[in-house]
Amino acid sequence: MRRLVLVWMVAALASSVVLAEDGFYLKPGDRVVFYGDSITDQRLYTTFTETFIVTRFPTLDVSFTHSGWGGDRVGGGGGGPIDLRLERDVFPYRPTVVTIMLGMNDGSYRAFDQTLFDKYSQGFEHIVQSLKEHLPGVRVTAIEPSPYDDVTREPLFPGGYNAVLMRYSQYLRELARKEHLHDADLNTSVVEALRMANSKDPLNAAKLLPDRVHPAPAGHLLMSEALLKSWNAPSLVSSVTIDAAEGKVTDSQKAAVSNLKTDGSLTWDALESSLPMALDPKDKLLPLAISSSDYLEALDREQMKITGLKPGRYGLKIDGNPVGSYDAEDLSKGVNLATADTPMLRQALDVHALTLQHTNIHNIRWRTIQVPMEKDGYASKEKVMADLDRLDSEIVAQQRTVAQPKPHHFELAVQ
Repeated sequence: MRRLVLVWMVAALASSVVLAEDGFYLKPGDRVVFYGDSITDQRLYTTFTETFIVTRFPTLDVSFTHSGWGGDRVGGGGGGPIDLRLERDVFPYRPTVVTIMLGMNDGSYRAFDQTLFDKYSQGFEHIVQSLKEHLPGVRVTAIEPSPYDDVTREPLFPGGYNAVLMRYSQYLRELARKEHLHDADLNTSVVEALRMANSKDPLNAAKLLPDRVHPAPAGHLLMSEALLKSWNAPSLVSSVTIDAAEGKVTDSQKAAVSNLKTDGSLTWDALESSLPMALDPKDKLLPLAISSSDYLEALDREQMKITGLKPGRYGLKIDGNPVGSYDAEDLSKGVNLATADTPMLRQALDVHALTLQHTNIHNIRWRTIQVPMEKDGYASKEKVMADLDRLDSEIVAQQRTVAQPKPHHFELAVQ
């Protein structure tokens, strides 16, 4: 009987996930290519975005390819001219969605220059038209350039370089309206968070963009948030409300609750429809980035609310392991388990490790073999690349398997 109940719970939650996807930008079967310069080549905001989608929508069939190259401008760069880059690094993956983040290098790190801007605008429009020509129906997300840090350090010239990037962003917003592109601002909210962080902890705030250009992982997480919010990503992981005095579940969203008991301690089983975001507890900059932004409220709400408790302190265990200690008043208002060391978080971190693994395998195949050995004529090269593609696919399959939610046993007791 317990197995039948579990099967019913999984089916019901899968149905709720499909409904949750209705307003989300990505759809079943989408193939996403992230294109850009060294900030995309860091494979951080892109892998955070991938992991969020895989864990929040564990039944959604979407693939991801990371095609950033350091130093790129709208005309290309170290990976070759733009038309070669597109022919080799974008079109073969038959993307239905392409994100483009360029501009940091195009402005040449100096005061606004009309000639450079004209080159950028013409080059960006060429990329868009080429994508539309080669990939009919493609959906393009034009990403406004991420920040140059003029917050934690003095600008290098009056007005600062980020103001130049904001001029480029304004152009992209206008181009998006004209060409029916999707626009994502990865600058404004990150700068706001940087200002907040700088007011709290100037020393560590400067580490969020340590060289003023390339964010640390915590900075990339905020960039990923901006992209996901522009795609209408859901904020809710799950929400469960239990009335301990009455011994009943009064509300449950994106979670199936069963076996609620009030014998001595409060216990129940729950199967959530998704996982919280893989927030690395070892990243010492992450608390500053999170507390300086709306990340948790906007994207990572795993709510547990317990009403009807007697005043006091309560310890929460999940699957027999201590998770946290909470005051009854806080529990009555609701606590966010996404910030706790839960089995769900550890599972999400396992998913992210696989995201990084498959992305690195693809990067080795592309940047170590395909491009540098293009004209070498080694007989075994194609086989090696095919083997790496198969390994990549195997890791992705494992990533999707690991992302499937599991039932957990909760116990709340007076301490």
